[in-house]
Amino acid sequence: MKHELHAVEWTGSALLLIDQTALPQAFERLEIRDVDALVDAIARLAVRGAPAIGAAGAYGVAIALLQSGREGWTGDELAAAVARIRAARPTAINLAVCVDRVAPLIGQGLDAVLNEAHAVVREDLEANYVMARAGADWLLKRVAADRPLRVLTHCNTGALATAGWGTALGVVRELHRRGLLEMVYVDETRPLLQGARLTAWELAHEGIPHRVQVDGAAASVIVSGSVDAAVVGADRITMNGDTANKIGTLGIALACDYADIPFMVAAPTTTLDVAAVTGESIHIEMRDEAEVLGYGGLRSVGQGTRGHNPAFDVTPGRLVSALVSERGVLEVASGELPGERWQ
Repeated sequence: MKHELHAVEWTGSALLLIDQTALPQAFERLEIRDVDALVDAIARLAVRGAPAIGAAGAYGVAIALLQSGREGWTGDELAAAVARIRAARPTAINLAVCVDRVAPLIGQGLDAVLNEAHAVVREDLEANYVMARAGADWLLKRVAADRPLRVLTHCNTGALATAGWGTALGVVRELHRRGLLEMVYVDETRPLLQGARLTAWELAHEGIPHRVQVDGAAASVIVSGSVDAAVVGADRITMNGDTANKIGTLGIALACDYADIPFMVAAPTTTLDVAAVTGESIHIEMRDEAEVLGYGGLRSVGQGTRGHNPAFDVTPGRLVSALVSERGVLEVASGELPGERWQ
């Protein structure tokens, strides 16, 4: 077994993050000791993936508490710093959930805060293993194939996006572990190429067969019969089973529905937004238009052209064949709703 990747680690006095903006060209870590650095790391996607930024947010409360002690903050200043961490990325609910879980313990001191942050990481890792097994079991029962499966995935949902192992990519890794995975088609995931840069890097690290494709190829690959299922993650899930995920996910779900193959979403129950009845209430983060107007510092469009850069889209629950969490599998398209089963 290769060494497990940990996107988020506590050193004892600081937060250590794999800088995912440097991959795959370089493997670098960021040592985070103040709130500004953490908010910047989350905002510019040095740490990303809903469970991973949730863990970073949990440890961020400890970072804020330590900084408060060094700099003599008032209680209001400490609360404002924690609020900044909580709001660093608005669509992924795990960040707010984990900050809200840990922040009430500030009055009990650093040890209490850290113990709860450690629990966030431990529970996420355990949840990943459970959902990987449940997701693999469901796919193998659902797909009538006398050969290893071919799957498509979008964005990055592996160890880099979680406390370790992964959500959707965890399901893929479990299929590979069982010797029941033939090929992974990896969408490059424009505009920041999390699939090409991160998912492909993780799969290569594990020795899992894969091919990177442009996002525009996904529908054709699905409809042509080249894959047996699509497996993706989620940054927020509403009570009726609508899911928000990286932009481009909705098109994959529509193609799977047309081709009548499973569209699976794998995410922990912390991704459920109990205040959101449907996906219409999900705030979609709009990122800097420069991200879609060029790459690597080079502009790819003419002057005067503006960019439109939503970071996420929402897939209606009726298109979700299976929603996998640490509590098992819900067949949302058949009427099993997380708002009824996960509370």
